[in-house]
Amino acid sequence: MADYERVRRKQVLREAEGYLELVIAGQELGSLPKGLRDEACLLALDSLAHTRFSGATLPQALLLEGQALKLMERYRDALDPLERSADLAPDNLHVWLALGWCHKRTGRLDLAIQSLESALELDGDDAIVPYNLACYWSLTGNRKLALAYLAQALELDPQYRDMVPAESDFDPIRDDPEFQTLTAVVV
Repeated sequence: MADYERVRRKQVLREAEGYLELVIAGQELGSLPKGLRDEACLLALDSLAHTRFSGATLPQALLLEGQALKLMERYRDALDPLERSADLAPDNLHVWLALGWCHKRTGRLDLAIQSLESALELDGDDAIVPYNLACYWSLTGNRKLALAYLAQALELDPQYRDMVPAESDFDPIRDDPEFQTLTAVVV
């Protein structure tokens, strides 16, 4: 019976991941209506709610719950499962990124920065982490740290330069000469 339960938990996790991957793919294509997005997220949440998770599967289930709520733009609701997942699996980069995203959108830039600094300790080579830190520090008005993290992100992955023009988080520092030099396209 224990093997059946273990397999069933893994199946439910894959099912929930599948629903969320459909949402993310639809958003990337720009063609997923909010109603369909929310319906797929609710299906993921429903499948997770009807399964009892424990051990190694619990942090993943909590992350998926948080991700579903985040995708539905229910950022405050997403914080609890994400924080519980971070407590159980503090070495999961995706948890810290999701926490940062939700904290930013609930007006807690201090906690967003703290989450991303935890992510940076885990993986200093993933450009998304310093890029998001640059965004958050820019929003706080800390030009020096924003520019330092942006420089780090661009060094790790120069393609992030393409995202800068559309990123409103950089509006507070956009007129800064150092920012303009850093983000200029080199031909």
